[in-house]
Amino acid sequence: MITVGLGASRGVTAEEVLAAVDAVLPPGLDDVRLATLDVRAAEIGIAAAAARRGWPLTGHPAAALAAVTVPTPSSLAATAVGTASVAEAAALLGGGRLVVAKTVHGRVTVAVAS
Repeated sequence: MITVGLGASRGVTAEEVLAAVDAVLPPGLDDVRLATLDVRAAEIGIAAAAARRGWPLTGHPAAALAAVTVPTPSSLAATAVGTASVAEAAALLGGGRLVVAKTVHGRVTVAVAS
């Protein structure tokens, strides 16, 4: 199972999310799930991106994400959403080890654990 952690700005589109994911994953993977902050999982663009690919989407509370040790925490994220990491922490909560550290693609940040 590959978990792609997502951080995103409000109002992000499904196209933006999928472009960011496609930039870090090889094509054709089937065993993928998306994970993010619980309030971002309700974003239409994130939910639509998961639905288009048939990938499960999990939202984690900020407190759960904040409890995860990550290589590149962000004080900006901590102030904005209550956790110093969304993408990396969400990926790691999905299990495995981080294989792609947080990578910013426009309004979307992705990280991958496997």
